[in-house]
Amino acid sequence: MDIRIGGDASDEEARAVGSALAEHVGESVTVYVGDADDATTTVEPPEPESSESEPRSRESGGAAESADHGPTEREERLREEIADIERGGPEKYKERLADQGKLFVRDRLDLWFGEGGFTFEDGRFAGFDDWHPDSPEVEDPDPNTRLPGDGLLTGAAEFEGRTLHAMANDFTVKAGSMAGKGVEKFLRMQQRALKTGRPVLYLMDSSGGRIDQQTGFFANREGIGKYYYNHSMLSGRVPQICVLYGPCIAGAAYTPVFADFTVMVEGMSAMAIASPRMVEMVTGEEISMEDLGGAQVHAAESGSADLVAEDEEHARELVAQLVTYLPDNSDEKPPRADSAPPARSPDGIDSVIPERPNKGYDVHDVIDRVADQGSVLELREQYGPEIVTAFCRIDGRPVGVVANQPAHRAGAIFPDAAEKAAEFVWTCDAYNVPLLYLCDTPGFMAGSQVEKDGILEQGKKMIYATSSATVPKQCVVLRKAYGAGIYAMSGPAYDPEATLGLPSGEIAIMGPEAAINAVYRNRLDDIEDDDERAEREAELREEYREDIDVHRMANEVVIDEIVPPSDLREELGARFAFYEDVEKSVPDKKHGTVL
Repeated sequence: MDIRIGGDASDEEARAVGSALAEHVGESVTVYVGDADDATTTVEPPEPESSESEPRSRESGGAAESADHGPTEREERLREEIADIERGGPEKYKERLADQGKLFVRDRLDLWFGEGGFTFEDGRFAGFDDWHPDSPEVEDPDPNTRLPGDGLLTGAAEFEGRTLHAMANDFTVKAGSMAGKGVEKFLRMQQRALKTGRPVLYLMDSSGGRIDQQTGFFANREGIGKYYYNHSMLSGRVPQICVLYGPCIAGAAYTPVFADFTVMVEGMSAMAIASPRMVEMVTGEEISMEDLGGAQVHAAESGSADLVAEDEEHARELVAQLVTYLPDNSDEKPPRADSAPPARSPDGIDSVIPERPNKGYDVHDVIDRVADQGSVLELREQYGPEIVTAFCRIDGRPVGVVANQPAHRAGAIFPDAAEKAAEFVWTCDAYNVPLLYLCDTPGFMAGSQVEKDGILEQGKKMIYATSSATVPKQCVVLRKAYGAGIYAMSGPAYDPEATLGLPSGEIAIMGPEAAINAVYRNRLDDIEDDDERAEREAELREEYREDIDVHRMANEVVIDEIVPPSDLREELGARFAFYEDVEKSVPDKKHGTVL
């Protein structure tokens, strides 16, 4: 390289300029001073420090780098800091985890996602200056006040072949409580999920907001309150799955109830709007955490828990099965799987269903003869058991099942069951999961208590969800379909792709006994002879049943087809396949006012 510098430069200055430039560009530099034709000096670049025989490598811009360069002390210090952060909170709190039957948070991530946990992590250094010895802000570090990651871990992960966003509380850091920097990490993860359209997994173990640090993150525009705004925006857009590993109190309890699916661990999980101590202070009631908000409370009483796991490993297994029915987001279809034969032969369906409409049986015996073997996952099993809500696959295709359960209170629809069914239908529709209704119900329950419990309100929600669902729907009348039960179960008026009947089916305003009592009671009472009265009552009952029999319904084209029970699985598989891409819509409006 030739350069020319000012004419007043000395020879020494020319050599200095040439040397600096040669070292920078990595090649020889010839320097001319002023207008001179002869060069004042030529300077060669310095040799590499490693070996004269080692070839020089060139990077962009011509800079040279020695091939044996490795991590510096600065990088090694960074890795030591990261390792320290990943050790979690104070050691004394880590030692207590085993007694509580739970894993350290990073071991939990390894269980879920394999060795190494996250694919990558965000915000490991959150709160670093508040506790770490390497921080210039910390003069006398106390090992009992460690706050790595501000107690909350966020990142991306691969789970069962799916990529997703994930967060996990570190219970060794102030009982997994939430504070400013951890809140910021949580919010960023949610906002990124809206952009990526990938599912979100929440591994919750939090005592709630950090009360002594609430300034700056509680009611702020970008504080904890924004969690639930973001949950609402994500709802129905991407699946949100929450697993509880400890007592989640107050604000921490809203994430599981906002999630699409909540898994609690028996004997470990709990959630409540306030702690037992706070409850006692406010109401005077003395109660344990388990009785206040344990897994059984929310599985059987509140309905907030979809699934209850036996331990941490079982919780992962349940979620691994759950995600097989769900797409990554509302724009996609659920993933298909290989078809499998049912657990029980479809040939037994007709023998499972009793001829008498008031005799109970377990509808699972029908589902197991229709669904692919091993594919049935029931949600909220203990809550509103008069209706079964479950995912399954039929010929490899994910399907959401809503089935009346005659084994519980004759399959009558109670408020809890209606609420459960409405929310399940709403969720299936959000994530494009087709719906199968198996109808065998005397209708909505009547009585003063169910009125107080909101049977009309909850029944309305179930009918609304069924009406608004735009996924393919199939309704099968297994046996009785009385009253408004046929409406809630997606009967002919509710835009199913088909209403099918089995030969045991009946559709009517009410059952024979109630109808005869309502219409003929006075005439029957006028018959003095008991035997004659009983004979006439039996005749009226049979006449009534002929009018509501599924054959009459098929004759009048109320239903689409009567299906031989042994063919039901094959019939459903063909119909779900045929209507897979059916296009349906609701009126153009902002939204309804029911849910």
